[in-house]
Amino acid sequence: MTTTTTATTTTPENSAQPTEIDPFADLPAPIRATLIARGFSDLTAVQKAVVSAESRGRDLRISSQTGSGKTVAIGIALASHFIDGSNAKKKTGAPGKSRGSVARPSALVIVPTRELAAQVQNELEWLYAKLPGLNVQVVTGGTSIVMERRALTRGPGLIVGTPGRLLDHMRNRAIRCDGIDHVILDEADQMLDMGFREELEGILEQLPETRASHLMSATFPRAVTSLADRYQRNVLTLEGTRLGVANADIQHIAYSIRRHESYPALVNTLLLAGDSRCLLFVNRRIDASELAEKLASDGFGAAPFSGELAQTQRTRTLAAFKNGTFNILVSTDVAARGIDVPGISTVIHIDPPRTSEAYIHRSGRTGRAGQAGRSVLLVAGPESRRVARMLQVAKIEVSWQPVPQPEKVQKALLKQARREMHQLLAEEAPTETQLMYAKELIEERDATHVIATLLEMAKTKPPREPMKVVGLDPFADDRSKRRGGKPESRRDSQGPAGAGGRPTGRRGSKNDAEYTRFVVSWGDQTGATPSRILSHVCRRGGVESGQVGAIQISTKSSTVDISREFADAFETRSRRPDKRDPAITVRRDHSNGKANSSARSTSGPTSASRRPHAKHTGGPPHLKRKNARRTASR
Repeated sequence: MTTTTTATTTTPENSAQPTEIDPFADLPAPIRATLIARGFSDLTAVQKAVVSAESRGRDLRISSQTGSGKTVAIGIALASHFIDGSNAKKKTGAPGKSRGSVARPSALVIVPTRELAAQVQNELEWLYAKLPGLNVQVVTGGTSIVMERRALTRGPGLIVGTPGRLLDHMRNRAIRCDGIDHVILDEADQMLDMGFREELEGILEQLPETRASHLMSATFPRAVTSLADRYQRNVLTLEGTRLGVANADIQHIAYSIRRHESYPALVNTLLLAGDSRCLLFVNRRIDASELAEKLASDGFGAAPFSGELAQTQRTRTLAAFKNGTFNILVSTDVAARGIDVPGISTVIHIDPPRTSEAYIHRSGRTGRAGQAGRSVLLVAGPESRRVARMLQVAKIEVSWQPVPQPEKVQKALLKQARREMHQLLAEEAPTETQLMYAKELIEERDATHVIATLLEMAKTKPPREPMKVVGLDPFADDRSKRRGGKPESRRDSQGPAGAGGRPTGRRGSKNDAEYTRFVVSWGDQTGATPSRILSHVCRRGGVESGQVGAIQISTKSSTVDISREFADAFETRSRRPDKRDPAITVRRDHSNGKANSSARSTSGPTSASRRPHAKHTGGPPHLKRKNARRTASR
């Protein structure tokens, strides 16, 4: 039997109640006291659904948007279990008590990532702060298993962990499962995407059949629903927001760009965001590192965050992002769940996600706790239709806008400086010394000239100048096809080699005269792609992506066109061996400069943070699709 309860939020200004109602009246006294002490004035929609539902003895399936308080909601649902201990079995002793070195918890919370495990532990620890004797422990991969076993001997009543590490402790008999009454799967869809199905099934099969099984997620794809149907009984579905619905506090914006314009578009978007906290998403770990490094070299405070980092480094990076040491985090999808950093104003998708569920979770890192946020997609022209369909599936209204141009960025920075000036004039009182010096300046010089000079000095100084970017009409090809004609050809065509092996997307001869060609000893056979070549030559030769022209990749080598103005300096710098790739050489092409007919090319620079449009020739298609799915879940 399955029933569904949907909650709606009532704000004080919309309420017609003549008297104030205590929103925590139905909560257990210790939980009520904790929420009030924490500064809560009301419950979120999903928390109200849990409180108002007859949930005792039911298996819960909780769906609500990210950042809506699902962790506290499940904590409220389990509070009575920990308070009265009515579900504890006499034969196993009190929940959480240890016998020797074995932990005997009464509840498990299973999560996909270490960051989410730490976040859930923190949330439940403060929520249960007034419950005496309840110990919450966390066990995750990437940490010392010996230290964890020592912590488990303290008798945790509730354990939060990632699937692999939890199963290890169970098989090594560090955790006894016969006293577990509740198991919670948080973000089960991501755990399945990350390949944890066998571990999840291994854990669930070791638990008592009489336990309650609860699931929490913003989305419930078919694979998750199938898993839930196997292990849940007497299900009660609680919806804080409608299943899979995106956060209404987020403004969704899409920029359609030429493939090589991803970095200029990103720079201009970050300059418009100012000093606010921004989270950038890419699909590959190497792109997170390379893009963060490039942003840092351009003066932005940026750091990478991905699964390849050691846990201690991930913890330090996340802490530095939270405390404002830097304001830009470049991450793979490991940050789409489990990162609850307050004040993220903008999420930027350098690589658009492949599914609507992934987009909802990514964009849900902003617009949390009632605050407004922006989610910006940088969409290469050929991907526009796919992204539009994905957003339509997610029922998200996206605003396709022109890419921010340098003029718009400069104007926005000027307005920001003037707003700050007016705010200072309204709030700050100058000192006597400042007033005396100001009077002297006006007496000695023209007042208008003095103020104009001071305004110029007060202008916001961005990390770097905004970049020129053209952008595309995202659906120009669609309209052309509906008219019955062929799509208009563009200078920035970036398809693979055309008929007869001739490469497409080449610059015209007029532009070729403005570039000097260099040969790079890195080809398709050894994994070269336009984005990797671009990243290598920019780092090694000290040039920016706007100074790089066409890139051609053949089997064993590649050619790169460098703006003639910077060619000599580039040649000097690139003679030195590269620390990362010392075997790769770069030399000036002294031939007639014609492109190898077997090469594939891109027109103009290709951002190092993008996957190339050109096809990779190695490997069967089914393996490439499988690897792409694995990469997306990192």
